[in-house]
Order: sequence, then structure tokens, then C-alpha cells
Amino acid sequence: MRILIIDDEKQIHRFLRPALEAAGYTIVQAENGAEGLRLAANNAPDLVLLDLGLPDIDGQDVLRKLRSFSDVPVIILSAREQEAEKIAALDNGADDYVEKPFALGELLARMRAALRRKASSGKDAESVRIGDIEVDFLRGEARRNGEVLPLTRREFSLLALLARHSGRVLTHRQLLTALWGPAHTEDIAYLRVYVWQLRRKLGPEAEKILVNEPGVGYRLRIPEE
Repeated sequence: MRILIIDDEKQIHRFLRPALEAAGYTIVQAENGAEGLRLAANNAPDLVLLDLGLPDIDGQDVLRKLRSFSDVPVIILSAREQEAEKIAALDNGADDYVEKPFALGELLARMRAALRRKASSGKDAESVRIGDIEVDFLRGEARRNGEVLPLTRREFSLLALLARHSGRVLTHRQLLTALWGPAHTEDIAYLRVYVWQLRRKLGPEAEKILVNEPGVGYRLRIPEE
């Protein structure tokens, strides 16, 4: 697997390159946005680690340009703590984000999750299993240890959307638009009610599975995370 790191901090490259190579990845690195886009176009990486604070092109613009010619998984590495930056990156096509400073184990887990999603994206999965929960897309039902959960149609739609992107953060805007349409992108309180109802029906482990990313959205956590 070839990983492209686009970051202007030399210490990040010095830290990540040997760590990722030890994990079995081949590393390509760029220290600015223009070089990163050129390498992404010419080297066909399997995953991109992208910093938002680049010296020549804003990381959000790099992400938008990258998405114009590639669907490669992108994980944002950034010291920016503003919720708006995270949300904008996810809405612009990022698969996930990790804030600096980050633990290597967490980054590797997020990378594996993104690579698995990419590998299975072409498959029309009939179901997804998250721990004890199985989401059956064909039957339109969810089961815990084989027992059908009493979900409403809207609750199942929410769970199914998160399950199809398991491990990935979906923003409030993405969830509200997909489930209720573009006129409801600000109805976050409404979404919280459905998440609360869904957690209650998923069982005692629900908060460990259906994770709130404060101010950003929700993630259906895969067991490895």
C-alpha cells in the first residue's frame, strides 16, 4: 500500500515515515499542496494523509482539487481545532480526521478502516456486522445476536447509512441531507433525538458503537477502533 503524506512539518515526516514503513506501507511525501497534488496524480496512492495548514495552497483547496480527479481515501492531519474546519474537510470529501498531536495506534486504526472501506466500496454488500449488531440492507432490518430490533423505518435508515460508512465520520449536514433533504441541514436537535432513540434500541453497548464526534457528527465504530 502506498501512502502519500502532504504536510509541511518536517518532524511529522520524520515521525511518520519510519513508523508507517515499519507497518508495511510505502511512503511518498510532499511538503506543500502543489507537490502533493502532482504526486497524487502521478503515483496513484492508496491513501492520503493531508495537513490543512500548508504554505502554498490551503488544505481545503487541495482536498477539493484532489477530489476532482481521485476517490482515494483521505485522512486529515491537522492542529486546527475549530469544528468548522473539521466539518468543511469532511463535507469536501475527507474520509476522516486526526488532530495533532495524535497517537500512532489511533492513526493506524483509522488508516486500516479507510483502506477496508475503499477495498469493499465496489461490492454490493447485503449486510454489515458491527460487534453484536448485524445490519441487513436487503431485509431492511437490524439484529442483535439474531434477534430483530424494533426499529422504525427512519431509525433503520439512519443506522444503515452509518453502517455503509462504518468507521467514517458523517457530519450532521451529510446525515440530515441524506435522511431528510437539504431543507433540514440545520435541524441538528432533530437528529439528536433519532440518535438517542436508536442507541436506546441498540442496547447497553450502543454508546461505544454509535459514537458522537462533538460538534461534527456521528461515527459507527468498527470493533478494531
